[in-house]
This record gives sequence, structure tokens and C-alpha cells, in this order.
Amino acid sequence: MRLLSLLLLSFPAIAGEVVLENDYVRVARDAAPCALAHVPECGDRVIVALGDIELVSDGAKRTMARGDIAVFGPGESYEPPNEGPFLEVSIRTDHPPVQSPGERIAPEKNAMRYEGKEFFIFEEKLAPGDTRARHSHSQRVVIQLNRARLQQWPDGEPPKFVETVPDRPGFSAPVIHAVKNVGDTPLRGIIIEFKTQ
Repeated sequence: MRLLSLLLLSFPAIAGEVVLENDYVRVARDAAPCALAHVPECGDRVIVALGDIELVSDGAKRTMARGDIAVFGPGESYEPPNEGPFLEVSIRTDHPPVQSPGERIAPEKNAMRYEGKEFFIFEEKLAPGDTRARHSHSQRVVIQLNRARLQQWPDGEPPKFVETVPDRPGFSAPVIHAVKNVGDTPLRGIIIEFKTQ
């Protein structure tokens, strides 16, 4: 299996560019270094389509559009898409304990896309002029799909303005805050949020 992993990493179309890496995740753009099952450092994997792609797993082809996701467990393999932009988010098998805020308040106005044992995925949505009431997040991967301007009110901090950057994955610390979309485009993003054990 290690030889297959090395071969997989040797192909430029597959090896690609790592755009975010820390103790919790490794995110590759237009690459799938964790496509094979049982790669030691790769646990669960999430493919996030950034455009039109085709993903093949277990002989079945799945057409995906921007913002679609596919989740694979450690024992599942898939073929990396050979055309179209995407991100592969690999959850590290040996990541540290998840950090969470002291209070858990579910955010409103989002769409749940996946719920697993260790993490869940939702599509973050907020129309221009709309406010999301005070809510909380644990540590999470944030992938914004469009540009938006937000005002945030984090607990214990002064209000701040945030400009989202499309297609650039980020890793966010735990927070309790309220958010308003003060721009003229809807907020839309894919959030992979860790659960506390």
C-alpha cells in the first residue's frame, strides 16, 4: 500500500498543491494525494467541487457542481477528478483534541450537508442585509464560494469587518459571535466543523 501511495503522489495531476496544512487537516487543490484507501496519515476525506467535475468511486461516476461535496471514510478509495477545480480535505487520523467554545449554540439559516461521528458539514448561507443571531463554532475548515462582506460581533472582542475570499480554504478557531452580511452578494460557503468528543 505504501508503494501505491508513493506512486499516487508522483503524478503531477494528482500530487497538486497543498494549500492548507496543520495538525488537524491537509487540504490539496486540484489534487487527491489521499484518494487511495488506508493511506496512513489520511483519515476521512471530503472532496469539495469548486466547479464542474466528475468523481469516480466504486466504478460509479458522479457529476458534481460548484459547492457539491463527497465524503469518503478511511477504507474507501476514489479516482481523482482529471478536469475541473476541486479541493481534497483530508482529516488527520492523529489530530489533537478539538477545541470548542464554552457554549454550544447552533447557527441558524444554514443547510446541513453531512453529519458524521467526528465532524459535520454545512453550507453557510446569509443573504445581503441579513443577520445570523449569536451562535458558536468549534474548530473548522472554511471554504467560501463567493466574495461577501460581513460584520461580526465576537464575544469579548470589538466588532470587526471581514471580506471573504472565494476558493481559499482557511482553518478557524472556536468562536461565539453574531454575523451580518453587509455586502451586496449572498454569503455562501462550505464549512467542515469538528465535533468535540
